[in-house]
Amino acid sequence: QVQLVESGGGLVQAGGSLRLSCAASGTIFRINVMGWYRQAPGKQRELVAAITSEGSTNYPDSVKGRFTISRDNAKNTVSLQMNSLKPEDTAVYYCNLRVASVGYWGQGTQVTVSS
Repeated sequence: QVQLVESGGGLVQAGGSLRLSCAASGTIFRINVMGWYRQAPGKQRELVAAITSEGSTNYPDSVKGRFTISRDNAKNTVSLQMNSLKPEDTAVYYCNLRVASVGYWGQGTQVTVSS
């Protein structure tokens, strides 16, 4: 079983920055993909950033150039540095770890960006 615990959410003004962190524990296979998703009220959960265990990253256009994902394989942690935040970035952010077709989720952390 895998447990994911997020931290670092909060309230920030537009243009500000936040850093989210996620720590994974349990039985974790070396080859995996870690990522961040977000879900705003009334909207579907969407990918924000993903990183493979080899370090390859993937971002949607909506956050490219503003968000940076990183990971520490030795510590089983993943972080998301969010800069130039916009009100439309407001959502609950979820950490995700995927091994093959099996995915695990954290409990989510609220990010609110005020205009």
